[in-house]
Amino acid sequence: MERTLILLKPDCVQRRLSGKIISRFEDKGLNIVALKMLQVTPELAKQHYAEHVAKPFYPGLEAFITASPVVAMVLEGLEVIRVVREMLGATSGLKATAGTIRGDYSNSRQMNLVHASDGPEAAAREIGLYFKANEVCPYTPCLTPWMKADDE
Repeated sequence: MERTLILLKPDCVQRRLSGKIISRFEDKGLNIVALKMLQVTPELAKQHYAEHVAKPFYPGLEAFITASPVVAMVLEGLEVIRVVREMLGATSGLKATAGTIRGDYSNSRQMNLVHASDGPEAAAREIGLYFKANEVCPYTPCLTPWMKADDE
């Protein structure tokens, strides 16, 4: 099973869309194995967005991500990184296809509701920033036999 970090960003929390978006992940059959609400600090933002800190747009990004609480979660599932990124749609809500999360709820490049890890290495690093090992609770839902074949 693969894991990914998801952040329901400040715009998602403020717009009260967290429940709807979490439901979409659950409806897809992905397991939530860690979940919490937190306030991202400037220090955490710098760690999370380390590759962007020196870029001219970074101050605005930090101001945005620290402006309000976020909901952080770890999702687990088959090909979860690819699946989630497809569910989110294009980074800009203006370019995201209808039916995707951003296509349905966003009309902005920055206020795009959700962050998702872009690869396995990023997922492992990001999960470690937001969760201690003992905060991740893997489990097998009783519906698993009805969601995927034994050999998947």
